[in-house]
Amino acid sequence: MDNHIPTPEERRQQRMEEGGHTANTVMRSIFGIIMIIIYVGMGVLLLINFFNWGGDWAWTRYVVGIVLVIYGFWRAYRQIKGID
Repeated sequence: MDNHIPTPEERRQQRMEEGGHTANTVMRSIFGIIMIIIYVGMGVLLLINFFNWGGDWAWTRYVVGIVLVIYGFWRAYRQIKGID
């Protein structure tokens, strides 16, 4: 009895061997691109203070904005490389 659980890389290789792009792959790519735009866009909006946040907690706007922009670029890198 084979109890081998395939790794994500093995599953990705199986999908490529079985047939390339399916509707699911296309939808995942579109969703990934939309999420990249949302993460980077929200980060930029927070950094330029689009929502007019102020007070003692204004520094959190910068922290969250920078984290969102960095995560958006990380998602873009993973999308381009096909890791995601």
